[in-house]
Amino acid sequence: MARVLISMKDDFLEQVDTMAEQEQRSRSELIREALRTYMRRSGTTRSSRYLSDAEAIEDILSL
Repeated sequence: MARVLISMKDDFLEQVDTMAEQEQRSRSELIREALRTYMRRSGTTRSSRYLSDAEAIEDILSL
C-alpha cells in the first residue's frame, strides 16, 4: 500500500481525529472512506479496484 502525505490545518485534523476515535477507526481508514464517498458521489470512478467488494456491489446495485 502506498503512503500519501497531505496537509491540513491543525483544527481540521483535530476534528478528523475526534471523528475517527468516535467511530473506532484509524485516521487513514476514515480518510480513505471519505475519498471513496467523494469519488462515488462525483462519479469519478465506477471501478471496483478503488472500492472494497461490498462497496463495488453497492455501486453496481445502485445503477
